[in-house]
Amino acid sequence: MSTRHDFIDKEQARRAFERAAARYDEVAVLQREIGRRMLERLDYVRLEPRVVLDAGCGTAVTTAELARRYPQAEVVALDFAEGMLRHASGQGGWARAPRWVCGDVEALPLASQSVDLVYSNAVLQWSTDLARTFAELLRVLRPGGLLTFSTFGPDTLRELRAAWAQVDGHTHVSPFADMHDLGDLLVATRFAEPVMDCERLTVTYAGVDDLMRDLKLLGAHNVTAGRARGLTGRQRLAAMRAAYERFRTDGRLPATYEVVYGHAWGPVQRQVEAGVTVVPVSAITRR
Repeated sequence: MSTRHDFIDKEQARRAFERAAARYDEVAVLQREIGRRMLERLDYVRLEPRVVLDAGCGTAVTTAELARRYPQAEVVALDFAEGMLRHASGQGGWARAPRWVCGDVEALPLASQSVDLVYSNAVLQWSTDLARTFAELLRVLRPGGLLTFSTFGPDTLRELRAAWAQVDGHTHVSPFADMHDLGDLLVATRFAEPVMDCERLTVTYAGVDDLMRDLKLLGAHNVTAGRARGLTGRQRLAAMRAAYERFRTDGRLPATYEVVYGHAWGPVQRQVEAGVTVVPVSAITRR
């Protein structure tokens, strides 16, 4: 049993997203913007996928965009929160509905080498085992297929983390992996040609309570093992609000997000065991 205080409680995270499904789109402005930027990056990739996986589809806003972009492809919309899938599938308006799958990126319920494009927006930060997650994503990816993802880096919500650090010793902000560590994991997992980059985006609020409300509606509030149990007292909340005020600029409170982007390819040759390399027939050409 892990004793790390920043360890994600996956079941609590799942329940949080179940509760958030109905109102998620009201506040998911940042997530939609990141998704839009990810889709723009696909403009520079020559790919005609037969199967597209939206890994962690949420309310499937971007799933619909993927379906429009690749009208000939089968689109699989996967999320670990069944409530998100129910909400998304009930919206209607699909020219061709995706295949809805309730599952976790750490144990994908999909066949090996069955997907040509894996798209994952702001999901990997909820993984409790990134090495296992990348291994699963590689497993389902066909040789020559593309993995593209976004997640959040360590500077995310740094103001909120610093404000709470002035109040108590509990963890109040989820952990976020460093971009370089993610790149190293892609290499260790044997993805081909991994590329990583990041940018910082800032959302501003009139008050810290507005930020806390948005995080709650997103289902993105604190679900770490070291979180304080029970209700947070008024005195501690007041102290946190006061500590956050030192970040106020031009009358607004900033919330920083370090957005990490990555993409990598499914290798044509795969090392499956010591001394054995598998080469797909499609990669063999006549000289």
